Amino acid sequence: MKEFLKIHPNDMVAVALKPLEKGKTVEVDGCNVTLCEDIPQGHKFALTNIRAGESVIKYGCSIGVAKEDIAKGGWVHVHNVKTGLGDLLTYTYNRQGASIESTPEAFFQGYRRPDGKVGVRNEIWIIPTVGCVNNVAQAVEKRAQKFVGGTVEEIVAFTHPYGCSQMGDDQDNTRRILADLVNHPNAGGVLVLGLGCENSNIGELKNFIGAYDEKRVRFLVAQECEDEIEEALKIIGELADYVGSFQREPISAKELIVGMKCGGSDGLSGITANPAVGRFSDILISKGGTTILTEVPEMFGAETLLMNRCETEELFEKTVALINDFKNYFTSHNQTIYENPSPGNKKGGITTLEDKSLGCTQKSGSAPVRGVLKYGECVSEKGLNLLSAPGNDLVASTALAASGAHIVLFTTGRGTPFASPVPTVKISTNNSLAAKKNNWIDFNCGVMVEDTGLEEMGQQLFDYVLEVASGRRVKAEEKGFHDMAIFKQGVTL
Repeated sequence: MKEFLKIHPNDMVAVALKPLEKGKTVEVDGCNVTLCEDIPQGHKFALTNIRAGESVIKYGCSIGVAKEDIAKGGWVHVHNVKTGLGDLLTYTYNRQGASIESTPEAFFQGYRRPDGKVGVRNEIWIIPTVGCVNNVAQAVEKRAQKFVGGTVEEIVAFTHPYGCSQMGDDQDNTRRILADLVNHPNAGGVLVLGLGCENSNIGELKNFIGAYDEKRVRFLVAQECEDEIEEALKIIGELADYVGSFQREPISAKELIVGMKCGGSDGLSGITANPAVGRFSDILISKGGTTILTEVPEMFGAETLLMNRCETEELFEKTVALINDFKNYFTSHNQTIYENPSPGNKKGGITTLEDKSLGCTQKSGSAPVRGVLKYGECVSEKGLNLLSAPGNDLVASTALAASGAHIVLFTTGRGTPFASPVPTVKISTNNSLAAKKNNWIDFNCGVMVEDTGLEEMGQQLFDYVLEVASGRRVKAEEKGFHDMAIFKQGVTL
């Protein structure tokens, strides 16, 4: 097993792939480096003397500025490095010729819907229009399990606290996300459950849903019936008959849409799991498929790498707006733009937001950016897309599902049991997490520090995703976990 990694030829630091003891001497590029102190796994040590005020280079880019002199072999972390990022920046389009060559077609077993869309699950979803009917939705979900069977895979209620007492864009965002879920092809059938007096009532929500199949989408207003639970169960039974008529069939991977997100990163995230997801993204795109990258605040510090891969200047300008709109969102609430990474990130070896962002954006692979999406906007361009959403795991993963992702790939160095409205694959960055939390982790990229190369890991992940798309359940699904969260940005009345 390798003990450390220098990621880029120009780097001033190397990353410990295992705990390294003080006094140990390692050879890097033909030079000996003696460690001045213990270096935890995932953390960095200096390969040269670094002066106070000098940029610290990792991934071939600056991850911050030294707060003090750092000796060769010294531990490089939050105690001696600070962010070098400022506030709003001016960007220049400097297109770099990213391209992905086509590769032979691949297939999975999915569900073809009458409107031509494709699903990787055949579920019945209960979508409340307002938090006031959450308990009703959950009661219906519990009693409706008797209808699960055959090709009816699950019946799930997606509760949330919104849908009323919201204003302007904030209320529209709630309606847009709910409508996106109603239209999601992983749901073979949908019951939209309303109260009747809410702002985002069924009549209003229909304006966002658009045209719909009356056999697939049904509506129920609780205030307009005597027993809303019994009435809902009757509708679910009818939906089950319809949903049960669908069968899996071969579907080209060019119709697969996969979201990409990370959370609880550690020092290995940008070395193992995130690059593996990036390689997966390139493979899927090479077969005509689509990926979506989100969590905009964790692009700060690496945004120019994405901007320069935009296919057109129009997409570049949209990406600039994507970044600056989020910075303005922070400052409008009197919050520090670069209040990141989290305590868990720091414990795992992430020092600054630049450090985290340069690792996070590895998930984008090398493909050109072909689409930039607003929050709640559905994907329309094949290839790599960027989506406006925050870093919060539940909110961002729900946003990916709402934009059309059939599956979400979620890399983690810390571990988490959460789910989203679609199958959410937990990808470990390190072996110890995969071994300790086998009940959470679906796929382990920690083996990349041993003897598994990036190309092999990316192909293994691609093959695994096709299995999930064909019906293989991920750990969260096996436990019956299904979460959703909407981005709350505005005033509550």
